[in-house]
Amino acid sequence: MSRRTVAALAAVALLLTGCAAQPPHDPPGGIPLPPVGGDLDYQLGGAYNPPEGVEIVGRDRAAASVDDVYSVCYVNGFQTQPGELDAWPEELLLHDADGEIVFDPDWPDEAILDTRQVDEIAAIVGPWIRDCASDGFDAVEFDNLDTYTRTDGALSRDDAVALATRFVETAHDVGLAAGQKNAAEDAATLHARAGFDFAVVEECAAYQECGAYTEVYGDHVLAIEYPDNAPRSLEEVCADPETPASVVFRDRDLVTPDDPAYLFERCD
Repeated sequence: MSRRTVAALAAVALLLTGCAAQPPHDPPGGIPLPPVGGDLDYQLGGAYNPPEGVEIVGRDRAAASVDDVYSVCYVNGFQTQPGELDAWPEELLLHDADGEIVFDPDWPDEAILDTRQVDEIAAIVGPWIRDCASDGFDAVEFDNLDTYTRTDGALSRDDAVALATRFVETAHDVGLAAGQKNAAEDAATLHARAGFDFAVVEECAAYQECGAYTEVYGDHVLAIEYPDNAPRSLEEVCADPETPASVVFRDRDLVTPDDPAYLFERCD
């Protein structure tokens, strides 16, 4: 579910939006943000007891929150999840000129939602967000905000922002902070227009785009790096002042500790 952009494209796109970076803000009603610099674990591949000292954990919406740990609920709000295509009415999926469903070229088991249909999509995703709150999560992160860039112009940034705004409003209404997932090139726009409170980002150090997030969200950036694509060592990433204070190094499939491929490392 990670999406890659290079820093140069991010900078150009930020200029094109005409949207200057905005200072971080607190969510309405005293909704708490993730603890600044808190140790992070990212568990989308399967839930398990977080390592000792972890203060923030990200989990799929189908998993349970963690008591006494700031828990972030993952929601794929712009594409179908693998294996869940049948759960969506076909009229809410994007179709090409031949009437065929459009799938993400990088994730061919994820169909793209027609984000022009804000009310209809929000009617499905809204209950998921409310379930995150009732299940004890503190925040929700929304993935695939930049899906529109993979539709050959069928969908627009404005479509994505309109739907994201609805998601954020729903999250705030039920007491959850709202996190932007990836989409470095749209960070300033998503913060200023949709009202996101923090960011969850993958490989910003690897692609030299951490600044695109920290300039918008300050210390409220949660970073996940995958060493299989890291051009620098763990020590170098940790020592880089551009790296967000909350960063975890995980295996790309985010497997559980009983899997030989499991990797969990953090800065000293």
